[in-house]
Amino acid sequence: QVQLVESGGGLVQAGGSLRLSCAASGRTFRSYAMGWFRQAPGKEREFVAAISWPRLTTYYADSVKGRFTISRVNAKNTVYLEMNSLKPEDTAVYYCAARLLMAGTYITTAQAMDSREYDYWGQGTQVTVSS
Repeated sequence: QVQLVESGGGLVQAGGSLRLSCAASGRTFRSYAMGWFRQAPGKEREFVAAISWPRLTTYYADSVKGRFTISRVNAKNTVYLEMNSLKPEDTAVYYCAARLLMAGTYITTAQAMDSREYDYWGQGTQVTVSS
């Protein structure tokens, strides 16, 4: 089992920045690909960004490419989402997710972007961007 706890959400003006954190506990963190998803009111959950292990390949939704950066620090069992140039349409609950990777296996781009491929989820953190 892996427990994920997000933090860092809040209210920010358009053009501002936030950094989300996701702290993991439980099984070996470095065995997991990590992803961020978001869900706005009345909309389906959508992919934001992901980072693989061990190649540290990153994946981004087109809507956030160039503005958001995902990173991980395995020594701290933490994955981050740096969000810059925020827009009102970025307003959503942001969820951290983990996918267990068996030794010698890798996550594909399609898997990284598919919420159904993730095994564990955090409770979410609210991000609100005002215009």
